[in-house]
Amino acid sequence: MRRVLLYSPPMSKEQSQQLFQEIISHCKEYGFIFPSSEIYDGLSAVYDYGPYGAELKKNIQDYWWRAMVQLHENIVGIDAAIFMHPKTWKASGHVDAFMDPLIDNKDSKKRYRADVLIEDALAKMEEKIEKEVEKGQKKFGDAFDRDKFLATNPNVLRIKEKINAYQERFKKALDENNLAELKQIIVDLEIACEVSGSKNWTDVRQFNLMFSTEVGSVADEASTIYLRPETAQGIFVNFLQVQRTARQKIPFGIAQVGKAFRNEIVARQFIFRTREFEQMEMQFFVRPGTEMEWYEYWKQERMKWHRSLGFSPERLQYFDHIKLAHYANAAVDIQYQFPFGFKEIEGIHSRTDYDLKNHQELSGKKLQYFDPDTNESYIPYVVETSVGLNRTFLAVICNAYRTELLDDGSERVVLSLPPFLAPVQIAVFPLVKKDGLPEKAKEIFSELRWDLRVFYEEKDSIGKRYRRQDAIGTPYCITIDHQTLTDNTVTLRDRDTMKQERISIDRLKTIVADKVDWKKGLQ
Repeated sequence: MRRVLLYSPPMSKEQSQQLFQEIISHCKEYGFIFPSSEIYDGLSAVYDYGPYGAELKKNIQDYWWRAMVQLHENIVGIDAAIFMHPKTWKASGHVDAFMDPLIDNKDSKKRYRADVLIEDALAKMEEKIEKEVEKGQKKFGDAFDRDKFLATNPNVLRIKEKINAYQERFKKALDENNLAELKQIIVDLEIACEVSGSKNWTDVRQFNLMFSTEVGSVADEASTIYLRPETAQGIFVNFLQVQRTARQKIPFGIAQVGKAFRNEIVARQFIFRTREFEQMEMQFFVRPGTEMEWYEYWKQERMKWHRSLGFSPERLQYFDHIKLAHYANAAVDIQYQFPFGFKEIEGIHSRTDYDLKNHQELSGKKLQYFDPDTNESYIPYVVETSVGLNRTFLAVICNAYRTELLDDGSERVVLSLPPFLAPVQIAVFPLVKKDGLPEKAKEIFSELRWDLRVFYEEKDSIGKRYRRQDAIGTPYCITIDHQTLTDNTVTLRDRDTMKQERISIDRLKTIVADKVDWKKGLQ
């Protein structure tokens, strides 16, 4: 059957926005993501994961854990507490340096991150270059040479020069923490508030993102602690204990999945930027002087992992940081092309010995490793891979979402999820609710659920049931009909091709288990 995607690249900005709104609605309608506390009108930038969302998120997490811990003999996992001693965040630099530059529009009273405003404005200038390219393609047709056009077209060169000039100013302002210059760049770029349309801005000021709370019964300053803004510090303070008990030698890694909390003032883009989120992090401890080799290694390895999720190469890119974090000597993001543009889903950082050295100084406890190969003690350097679980979830959904126009004029919405990630791997349907078909279907369902994530349904027509499973991403459905009772076969339907084949029940579990095996993604 011929199928046509209703949304196919390249898309206009309006089409991209419409697509993203459809994805958000789809997530709610089909039990992936709900606004938190919705019966009380919700809570900004906080979301709950529904039945299928919780399952998909867990599957992504398990897939990461298998790839990172199970398949590496020198990487082990921990689960550190959310609450940590307040000195932890002094040593890590978060108390003094974990700030966002914020600016308010005086007319709308809406608050923005100054750096994001500038990044978005520069991205719009990049879009102008693409529009010039589109004009060139239309004008020259098959004779169009994109690289030559980008290198010679006067309009493109003018825009590029402008972008480069602003990027240099932007980087310098961030490096020097020059808030006045950040505001001046916003003024020079003529950035307007999206609500009021005015350019009447306050000065830029810094805002600490950590949530504070109190421990114990006495509300004094000594009892103030923080919800962790990252999971990495739980790994660092446990470094030596993990190394000794897990009997690891450098180089080795410590992995963790856990919640982190940031008081994001400018939370937006659905679950992309929220105040409560989950990180999948691995800190890799190496001998000083070898960190850049490992940094390059993990850049490549992590990109391979993202591609194994079904992301096409053109929708993934590296993005070198304009400003390095206070702990890093090298940093790069892996970005995915969402409907709202290329955005970070994972960061790879060379953190040097910043964290362990500061924890050693502030705690007074040695955090040095004795290297039997070199017969010396030293504080290891660290290469970090930190991927946002929620952002990866959103990327997987955006990548999988399809609206297809079929030959008969009907439409179907399908989530083409990788089979090993799908919340439901196989759905079991009796063709009708009589003649012993439900009993046979439940017998098959009971057998399959020991090894697969299975769903059973007998309500509505078989076509409607197929469409519901398409919409939640179920890769395979089986239908039990009257022929099943005579020859012990069922119809196996493929989600993506919609093709059906007749197979024996005896072979069903083996066939489907092979099709949904997580190892296929990593081989």
